[in-house]
Amino acid sequence: MSDRYARYERLKFERPADGVLRIVMSNPGKLNAADVVMHRELAEIWRDVDADPDVRCAILTGEGTAFSAGGDFGMIEQIVDDFEVRARVMREARDIVMNIIDCQTPVVSSMRGVAVGAGLVCGLLADVSIVTPDVRIIDGHTRLGVAAGDHAAIVWPLLCGMAKAKYYLLTCDPLNGAEAERIGLVSLCVSDGELDGKALEVATKLANGATRAIAWTKHALNHWLRTAGPAFDASLALEFLGFTGPEAAEGLASHKEKRKPKFT
Repeated sequence: MSDRYARYERLKFERPADGVLRIVMSNPGKLNAADVVMHRELAEIWRDVDADPDVRCAILTGEGTAFSAGGDFGMIEQIVDDFEVRARVMREARDIVMNIIDCQTPVVSSMRGVAVGAGLVCGLLADVSIVTPDVRIIDGHTRLGVAAGDHAAIVWPLLCGMAKAKYYLLTCDPLNGAEAERIGLVSLCVSDGELDGKALEVATKLANGATRAIAWTKHALNHWLRTAGPAFDASLALEFLGFTGPEAAEGLASHKEKRKPKFT
């Protein structure tokens, strides 16, 4: 593996086929939750992938039985308590979204288990998203007491329509993979036993395709996402404003205490 990937701590890398890089989110014992390190690395990885001449398609997946279980509570506490951390993580959250949108290399996501938080951002912004029938996709922002920021405003309405986007983003109800495919939130739904093979099949097909034509098609299509830039910036600002208020404090406490939140 080239030196450009040696510095990563929470992301592991494999070369399952010529031109294909598999990126594995890894936070053992925490269902690959995004801590401070992983959050930063998910913002940076797409620039390294884009600059790697040996990578013509990337696969993003999680280690073990989960994709990613959302934001690590320790990181969320720091966001709530420290302005400098809050400002830095907000910038990283923007970079996660915009860097994967601007990455000319096609990205395939392979999701099983639970898919929440920063991992889900990349999973749904991937060019081809593949899930298992029983994956649990949850945008948990309002349950935490903050606005549905990061990727939600920029891509959910475009993928599944405003009515479904509002329902799931306002209620935080989970979606399984079959329903996510039915409403158009993801590209494909396959059995758990087929997931890894299907992701590699699609990635290999893209890696062996016309590299420039695929990259330029992705770039052109992603202008639909770029036109939602003002809505995205507003949602991100409102999300991080929420971290300064009492609802986020109660949302975080209720998660840690494993109880329903008491918003007043």
